[in-house]
Amino acid sequence: MLIAIIALTFITAFVFLYLVLHIFIPLTGPVEMRLKALDSMVTGRTDIDDELAKPFRQRILAPLSGDMATVLTKLTPKAVRANIEQKLIRAGGFAKLTSDEFLLVMGFLALALPVSAGTLGVLAGTASSKVIGLMLMAFLVSQLLPFLLLNCKIAKRKVSIQKDLPDVLDLLTVSVEAGLGFDGALAKLAEKMKGALVDEFNRVLQEIRMGIARREALVAMGTRCEVPDLSLFTTSLVQADQLGVSIGNVLRVQSASMRQKRRQRAEEQAMKAPIKMLLPLVLFIFPSLFVVLLGPAVILMFNSFLE
Repeated sequence: MLIAIIALTFITAFVFLYLVLHIFIPLTGPVEMRLKALDSMVTGRTDIDDELAKPFRQRILAPLSGDMATVLTKLTPKAVRANIEQKLIRAGGFAKLTSDEFLLVMGFLALALPVSAGTLGVLAGTASSKVIGLMLMAFLVSQLLPFLLLNCKIAKRKVSIQKDLPDVLDLLTVSVEAGLGFDGALAKLAEKMKGALVDEFNRVLQEIRMGIARREALVAMGTRCEVPDLSLFTTSLVQADQLGVSIGNVLRVQSASMRQKRRQRAEEQAMKAPIKMLLPLVLFIFPSLFVVLLGPAVILMFNSFLE
């Protein structure tokens, strides 16, 4: 059905263009006269210049990839598309790709990597069974690699949010205690700091300005980020809003609590350091020490036995 629509569109455009050229451009005469007629048709038109001024990606690749992504979207189950959209949201974007474009990249890799692996195997004279195995492995890599990179970015973003949370809460606490409202404190935060957490609070501020209730925007942020400390903070703000508790007191308590948790996490990592250092000590440092300390004695013993 899609191929028929594309073919019908092409034929219609071709017939229309042929009729226009047949009416306005003489069919006989030298080539220069016909070129002048074409120049007179496009003289003074700025839309052509604007279109040609666009980069190749916007003029050619974007429409083509959009059509192909639409086809892949129809073939992909809704649960998979929803999972990809959620992961892209948690990652804060991935190379500015939408879910459809992410599926298109996966489809391209699913074709390119197996073909490349099969071609290299054939050129190297590998057996056909091994070539098929290489192609299957390349296909698995093509499907796992995008999700692996996306999950890595999600993990890094979670670490960044958890790391910046105490500093962000300190600035919000100072701003609220200085007399600003919560919305004003969020605006001051977006002005003074940068980072993934600041971007999330900036999104909350924009949603509040668009008319979304504050508690709904905060709950959505906690669900979107999936960071336990941030979810606890948003839950505390929602409860304070429902019970009428002062936001300044809540921010002060949460700020002290988050700094205490960060200190506890640092102490936990410090306690794990000796255990993590044990393996490199046993594998690399102890053998070197044994060689340095016992090497001369072993050489002397070996020489004494030879004598």
